[in-house]
Amino acid sequence: MGVTANPNATADRTRRYVLGGIVVLLGLVTGAILLEVLGTILFALTVAYVLLPVQGWLVRRGLSEWTAAAAATLIGFASAVAVFSPILVTLYFRVDQVMAIIEDLPRSVPITAFDMTYTVDVAEIQAPALDALSSIAVSFASALPVLAIKFALFVILLFAILLKGDAAGRAAIAPIPHAYRDVVYALAKRARETLYAIYVLQLATSVATLLIGYPLFWLLGYEAAFTLAIVAAILQFVPIIGPSLLILPIAIYHVAVGELAAAILVGVLGVGLVAWFPDVGVRPRLARRSAGLPGSLYFVGFTGGLFTLGAIGIVVGPLIVAVFVEAVDLLADEVNGEATFSDLVEAEPEEPPEEHAGTETTMTKPEESGSRPADD
Repeated sequence: MGVTANPNATADRTRRYVLGGIVVLLGLVTGAILLEVLGTILFALTVAYVLLPVQGWLVRRGLSEWTAAAAATLIGFASAVAVFSPILVTLYFRVDQVMAIIEDLPRSVPITAFDMTYTVDVAEIQAPALDALSSIAVSFASALPVLAIKFALFVILLFAILLKGDAAGRAAIAPIPHAYRDVVYALAKRARETLYAIYVLQLATSVATLLIGYPLFWLLGYEAAFTLAIVAAILQFVPIIGPSLLILPIAIYHVAVGELAAAILVGVLGVGLVAWFPDVGVRPRLARRSAGLPGSLYFVGFTGGLFTLGAIGIVVGPLIVAVFVEAVDLLADEVNGEATFSDLVEAEPEEPPEEHAGTETTMTKPEESGSRPADD
């Protein structure tokens, strides 16, 4: 008799998949409706994913789940304020100083090379730059109420996700067959490590940049030393080039006004201490739990996410690239095992066994082949 499948098990499995499809469909509809605040929701999700271990640690120390979620939310709130408040203050109060610096630039800059003198007309750049800064200031002032509402939404979502994060995670993996859950766990681990690298490593590196940059710019005599340090800390989130985007224009400015000694000083000290040292001195000490995503791929995810999704793409872009790389690694391990790419390229294709036509196959007696019949 054949073994018949359990109809109840098949029905339960089908019901699970149908419910999973309904959740995905409703999630897409909800995302379309909440498109304007989708960036805030994604930001809250990623921050909550990083803070879930903190909440778990607090629960293991005797706090209730609600109290632990509130404490972790407070940590996230304080971190967000510490990161964004200097940026907002700089944009709101320091725009006039930046505009004054641009207005003080010489109208033209002569550059001599190979006994030839070229004149760069700076006035053509000044007017568009001043107009852009003015529009940024006006747009920022008008967007302050919306930003306040989105920040309140971020805090509420962060607390809700931390409080019910375990239930949401179990519901998310419920429709997935057990045979494929190791893939889900691997992708989730890579996502957690990537978010740790983006938030913890980048934030620590940015703080170190701020702490190094402010006294350096102050000692070099810049009036807006704190503003320059804040900009350098923000640029630390830009992979590979980072604060060099600030140091090099400052050095070029000193060259343009004829201050070669100041240009060399800020170029050498700025690149060495502000742009290079935090990556060498801070990042390796915290990189044990990071995903180890190569800088080139991180840069691709950063720029692609920024241009496609806006500010939230700074986080989502590298995250998607890291998860994609992990999926490719899983597929390669599944298909190729331990073989490397060089092994696969250099391996010669196996030739099929040759068939000799006309050969006869003879049967040998058990005694001739060395085997004995079993005793009765």
